[in-house]
Amino acid sequence: MATGRINVTADNIFPIIKKFLYSDHEIFLRELVSNAVDATQKLKTLSNLGEAKGELGDLTVHVDVDEKKKTITITDRGIGMTADDVEKYINQVAFSGAEEFLKKYEGKMEGSEIIGHFGLGFYSAFMVASKVEIKTKSFTQGADEKGTHWICEGSPDFEMKEVKKKDRGTEITLHIAEDSTEFLSENKINELLKKYAKFMPVSIQAGEKDESQKVSAEGEEDKYETVKVPNIINNTQPAWIKSPSELSKEDYDKFHEELYGFTMDKPLFNIHLNVDYPFNLTGILYFPKIKPNMEIQKNKIQLYQKQVFITDSVEGIVPDFLTLLQGVIDSPDIPLNVSRSYLQSDGNVKKISNHITKKVADKLNDMFKNDREDFQEKWNDIRVIVEYGMLTEEKFYDKAKKFALYQNEEGSFFTWDEYLEKIKENQTDKDNNTIVLYAAHKEGQHAYIEKAKAKGYDVLILESPLVSHLMQKIEGDNQNVKFARVDSDLIDNLIKKDEDRVSKLTEDDKTKVKESIEANVPKEKFTVRLEDLDSEEPAFTITVPEFMRRMREMQATGGGGMYGMMGDMPEMYDLVVNSNHELTSRILNEDDGDKQKSLITQATDLAKLQQNLLHGEELTNFIKRSYDLIG
Repeated sequence: MATGRINVTADNIFPIIKKFLYSDHEIFLRELVSNAVDATQKLKTLSNLGEAKGELGDLTVHVDVDEKKKTITITDRGIGMTADDVEKYINQVAFSGAEEFLKKYEGKMEGSEIIGHFGLGFYSAFMVASKVEIKTKSFTQGADEKGTHWICEGSPDFEMKEVKKKDRGTEITLHIAEDSTEFLSENKINELLKKYAKFMPVSIQAGEKDESQKVSAEGEEDKYETVKVPNIINNTQPAWIKSPSELSKEDYDKFHEELYGFTMDKPLFNIHLNVDYPFNLTGILYFPKIKPNMEIQKNKIQLYQKQVFITDSVEGIVPDFLTLLQGVIDSPDIPLNVSRSYLQSDGNVKKISNHITKKVADKLNDMFKNDREDFQEKWNDIRVIVEYGMLTEEKFYDKAKKFALYQNEEGSFFTWDEYLEKIKENQTDKDNNTIVLYAAHKEGQHAYIEKAKAKGYDVLILESPLVSHLMQKIEGDNQNVKFARVDSDLIDNLIKKDEDRVSKLTEDDKTKVKESIEANVPKEKFTVRLEDLDSEEPAFTITVPEFMRRMREMQATGGGGMYGMMGDMPEMYDLVVNSNHELTSRILNEDDGDKQKSLITQATDLAKLQQNLLHGEELTNFIKRSYDLIG
């Protein structure tokens, strides 16, 4: 028997592990099980190279909970360790067995999956255990040789002695501490294994489970009985490690269900990632149906390394706009710190992010070119992702211009270049600006849309929460192109032509009626403006100035430039008065102040009603007043 102190640079590594290296105590199970899988993968590699002799036998990793003894045991039949190995890889914490193994066999292995970081990963056991025992025997040792038994009670002191052990491999027993007894629940361990080990490349068994099996013979009445069967946690061959040519749409849908469970909303389509140079990256990304309000997504992209789950916080690896997607990314080239918990800054991360962006853009462009009709049907479900990407990733914006779609109020779809070509001749104003008219709500802004159509103009329906930001970007990239919402001004002011308009009223009359109206509407909310319009146009029209409305919308979704620092944007409207309407003349010539006020209030409320601005007490008073007028 030997005793000694663990060779660490700090006086006591255990508080450091608990407080700093691993903030989440459940990680211990991931580390220990991945070590067991790692040892098994190494054995397979050595067997393939002819360096490990004999039959490999059953290589299943076992995780067993004994609630009475308050222990958790992880057992593998991998390469195991000699006493010297234990001294090197356990007692000298700084070493990593996987790193040395890879260095030794570099160039000799094809696709071997070595997870690694045994040293510090192993010590995560002390986050939940007051005592840890290792019983291990190397594949290099003979049947008559004894194994090694290592014992440590959470201090730098350890005990090491020989032990009878029949088979190769390693058995790690954790004596669970009083403050971590929640991990003695089989259900809890199953839950954690499903989270971290669901796709590890070696079978993992966590006890047994009940299964109903048919026992009746053919031709007899069906009879079933419940039997105990191994509770295998993981799928060792997940879809993302296979070639796309091996997988059907049903296979991809089935894997999505394996990741997130059954859902009524099947993914629209997927992108299979498979890169081995200049970095290793595999994975499957799914495009879900994204709701227009961009609600927080429950099913996030999961990051794996060598089929070991790391995190579902993939910011930095996946561009922001693609965090709305679902699926899996697996790469050994994404650098993590020693606890595998946090991303570290590295050039590979940016390369991987750029590659994923390119793959997504290329996939969308191919879909658009190969089956435009199908792409148009999916457009409203993927539009938010594409628009978000156009705003945040310049390279994606350049590619997306070819396939991003814009739908007009008649339901037709256009690319940006197609739409500009369609409207350029008719919707270019006297200053040579091409005006893109749009509405946010087809029904709510129906009257304004109809006025535009009466002039022969086309109107886009832009209802995305990102539309204000996107318009700013498009206007910045396209000289002499301006967006204008159909209710932001009178249609003749939105697309100004060289036309002279006359008024029935003199300038003095205009001043007088303007003052009368201003005296009866809230000045802080409305700017009164007289316009010389056709007498058939409404007497009063409320418009929302494009600049103010757009800034307010941009602020609501984050942004708005310097206006984002100004607090809530005020609600300001233009009250446009038609100087040629008969009602305007009546207001001008009405001597009775109360009657004049009633006419102004009624006309203003009608204009508010058209803009959906009449609510509560104002709406109640309007209805009563309307009945009085016709009664």
